[in-house]
Amino acid sequence: MNSETLILIYNRIGAAGCALVLISLAGVYLALKNIILISLINRDFRRRFALIEAQSKPGYEELQAAGNPLISVIAEAAGAHATHSHDLRAEVAYLFHRNFEHINRDIAWLKLISVLSPLLGLMGTMLGMVSVFRELAVGPGGANAAVLANGIWEALLTTIMGLTIAIPALVIFYWLSLKMKGFHIEAIEHSYRAVKRFPRDCRAGEPFGETASSLPPPGAERPSPGAY
Repeated sequence: MNSETLILIYNRIGAAGCALVLISLAGVYLALKNIILISLINRDFRRRFALIEAQSKPGYEELQAAGNPLISVIAEAAGAHATHSHDLRAEVAYLFHRNFEHINRDIAWLKLISVLSPLLGLMGTMLGMVSVFRELAVGPGGANAAVLANGIWEALLTTIMGLTIAIPALVIFYWLSLKMKGFHIEAIEHSYRAVKRFPRDCRAGEPFGETASSLPPPGAERPSPGAY
């Protein structure tokens, strides 16, 4: 593509159209990256967790060493619930945000692209229309229907470009958002199952909900609730 072609394209779509081209490339990259990543995470999670649950005596270390962010959320939530957290859903929400922060950030950028694209397209159209009417006003012979129609056609290109980018970006944004909500539900459900499946935290070696300092010494009776 030579410089004359680039100049011709720029004259047709203007600065707003060039910005839309760059935004579209960024949107395609974010969409493909996260669709592939979420699909791989989902497939790996179901395969690994099915293997772990199929074992008669699964080890807690297998959850920690899985390397899958969704399984990491479940493992860390189960471990935290074993030592200090009594609100498993809140723990899962915090860990989910921490482990999937990069995906959530990319999804937010896709939402911004879907909102910004039609606005840039409209701005490009308005700038193109202003240029058309200015040239017609100062040109000899007044307004010419063919010239006016050609100028409006070129000005409307950026609006079409903006909508062409915004519609698929919005569809992919909602698809990814639904997938992430599904992951969140899966994390909560499997965290409860992991708490029941692993009766002790392998890092601390203590029963869930109790620490070594809270357990009475061997042979001692637990104090009654009214003793305090």
